Order: sequence, then structure tokens, then C-alpha cells
Amino acid sequence: MAFGSFDNKSSGHTMSEINMVPLIDVMLVLLVIFIITAPLISHSIKINVPQVSAEPVEQEPKVIDLAVNDQGQLFWNEQPVLLEDLTARLKQEAGEDPQPQLRIRADLNTRYEILAEIMGSARASGMKRVGFVTRPSEKSAAPAEAGQPEAGATAPSAAPAAPDS
Repeated sequence: MAFGSFDNKSSGHTMSEINMVPLIDVMLVLLVIFIITAPLISHSIKINVPQVSAEPVEQEPKVIDLAVNDQGQLFWNEQPVLLEDLTARLKQEAGEDPQPQLRIRADLNTRYEILAEIMGSARASGMKRVGFVTRPSEKSAAPAEAGQPEAGATAPSAAPAAPDS
């Protein structure tokens, strides 16, 4: 490609110019494509939807709080329950509409086997909304006011005492 100066003093050099014809062709093709496709995209079917004046009913979602301590004891909304009775109670709750949410709070030292049995019972009973309640670490949590735990936080488990030497 030859480059030239903008001075026309030297007639021996060629001056380079941008050929605009291919760019104009591409733009015209794109314009035609958009003109053809624009009416197809905005096409809609008009239907007469019935109007209602009633407000939606807001239901308080039911929550089942299932706590497990480090000995494997289960507590259904703070009431003790046996692992054998858990599946029957979960089946009864799973049949309700809307289905309640099962929140599992487990102690830090709870055996994984117990949690696996609880989750298996929840799945076998048809529970769809299962979650775990955790407490944020002290590093990432904002400091709470003195004496008041954060919302959703659980009481810390008692740590074993160190033997005196």
C-alpha cells in the first residue's frame, strides 16, 4: 500500500484513500435485514385477560427447625423427637400446601452419619425445601450489640474443658 503526503506538490506519489463502497454495501445489507426482522420480533397476540380486584393472600411461610446436638439427639421446633419418628412427621408436613421449609441446625461436633440419615429421611418423605442454619465467622460478621445474638445465630456449643496439669 502506498502512502503519500497531503501536499499535492509531489505528483510522483500516490495518495491512499479508504474505499467506502464495501462499507456502504455492508451497512445497506444490515439495514435491510433489520427492516425485515423488526416487525417479526415485536409481533404479539392480543388477548383479553380478565381483571380482578382482589389482593393476593400473603401467607407466612411455615418453618420447621430441626436441631441436632453433638450426642445425636433431635429437637423438632425445640421439642425432643426420635430419629425413628422423624420420617413419619416429615411425610405429614410434606403433604401440606405450601410445603414448609426444613431448617437443620447441627452442632459442630455432630456426626456426619446422623446428618446423612436426616437428609435421607427428608428426601424420602418428599421434602423439597431443606436448608442448613449456620453462624457467620467472627471475622466476616459485623459486631452485634452487647448481649444480643445476631438474627438466625445459634448459641455456641460448650467446649470441653482443658484438663489441669
